This record gives sequence, C-alpha cells and structure tokens, in this order.
Amino acid sequence: MKKNGINFIATIVLALILSQFLPWWSIMVAAYVTALFVSLKRSAVFFVPFLAIALLWMVQAFWLSNANDFILAKKIAVLLPLQGSAFLLILVTGCIGGLAAGISALLGKQCAMLFDKS
Repeated sequence: MKKNGINFIATIVLALILSQFLPWWSIMVAAYVTALFVSLKRSAVFFVPFLAIALLWMVQAFWLSNANDFILAKKIAVLLPLQGSAFLLILVTGCIGGLAAGISALLGKQCAMLFDKS
C-alpha cells in the first residue's frame, strides 16, 4: 500500500513539473519513469498511474473551465456526442489521460522487468 501512495504522488508531481516544459504527452513520461523506479504489483501497475493522471487532468480541466464559466467546455461538448455536458467532457478528458498514463506505466514496468533479468 505504501508503494501505491508513493507512485501516485510521484506521478502527479512529475507530471506537473514536466507539463510546464513539454506537451500533453509528458504525463506518459511521468508514468513511465515512476513505474520504472517504483515497482508495483499486478493491476496496480496500470490503475495507480491511471487514477493519478485522471484526477490531475480532471482537476486541471475543471480549474480552467471554471474560470470562464464552462463556456468553451460546453461548446466542445456540443461538437462531441455529449449533449453539451461540460462535466461529462471533463470526465472523458480524465479517462483519456488516465489511459495514456496507465499504458505507459505498463511499458515502464515491462522495461524494469527486462533490466532486472539482465
């Protein structure tokens, strides 16, 4: 349980730092690096970074959209099949970021296992 919390916090902190200098895919680098150095067991390898980045992206999307009363988010939600729901758009945003981070963390775990056997 302790490694899960360390990986969760490290993923968020590293993603926040990298997002200042790199594009959106910096979350994948953060999840990869944390999975490489903080080994997790079984399904936690995918779900801990997934939840960390999903939470991070949903909070950031809510924060940015709240500043303009969700005007842009509602317009984007109309373009997608979301019936104009800004909150559903924020949920979809978090899921997409979480999937990218979770898959990247799986790759990081596989690389760590490859290096350990050498």
